[in-house]
Amino acid sequence: MRLSRTACIGQALSFLILLTLLAVAAPRTAAADEASDDAWPDLQTAIFADRQIADGSEFMHLEAPVRAADAAVVPLEIKFDPARMAGLTVKTITLVIDKNPAPVAAVFHLATAMPDPSIGTRVRVNEYTNIHAVAEMTDGKLYMAKVFVKAAGGCSAPAVKTPAEAVAHLGEMKLKLPPNAAAGQAPRAQLLIRHPNFSGMQMDQVTRYYIPAKFIEAIDIAVDGKPLMSVEGNISLSENPFFEFSLAPDHTDGSKSGEMSVTARDSDGMVFKKAWPMPASS
Repeated sequence: MRLSRTACIGQALSFLILLTLLAVAAPRTAAADEASDDAWPDLQTAIFADRQIADGSEFMHLEAPVRAADAAVVPLEIKFDPARMAGLTVKTITLVIDKNPAPVAAVFHLATAMPDPSIGTRVRVNEYTNIHAVAEMTDGKLYMAKVFVKAAGGCSAPAVKTPAEAVAHLGEMKLKLPPNAAAGQAPRAQLLIRHPNFSGMQMDQVTRYYIPAKFIEAIDIAVDGKPLMSVEGNISLSENPFFEFSLAPDHTDGSKSGEMSVTARDSDGMVFKKAWPMPASS
């Protein structure tokens, strides 16, 4: 039995509608998520104006979990391979979480004495997003690395402690070096600052009011009175900001006295200071 022309057209339209529904319902790939609603072009212009940014993947990598276990505490590391840098020296690293309410999570200003510019930290991620690290060299050139992270809700996730509990240890600092630091090596120091780093988007679970933003906005790290690294922070850094960085070998070989000092300031103007003799104990 032959179908009428109208019936054939109806069947064809039904088939097309079915294909469309299947396409909409199909799982999104990571590439599709990454490509959708790309915020980077506008951010790049807003932060770096018309400066050219080259691909730095030959010597720099941004490492983070593909799917974060906790969106409020996402570990990431900006890693450099000095052997491939052909004499380049990192001056500044800008860390951008593209779709966060405050995209510029941190800006790291490094001293030229730092033997390895690799930086580790922990951040909040508010939704599926690209994260970019842009390194400015001492010659003014910019290089970029990026990673895509699946996480959501990190900026509004409840703080581990209540505001009252956080005040009790506000500004306390811990410094750790690996116990096997040896002469001639550049060990990795780990700095932890106790601070809630409230984002302004979190709700007090008792009062049900939003907690005002209060975060670490500036950190200065010096060794023997000489600047090693300074950090400009924002709400995109996690609660209890954490940083991992390198020390020059002659500061940890035990053959010379000295100290590391850290000064941190939060957005309310509170200042926290601490100093440790070098080499620091683990």
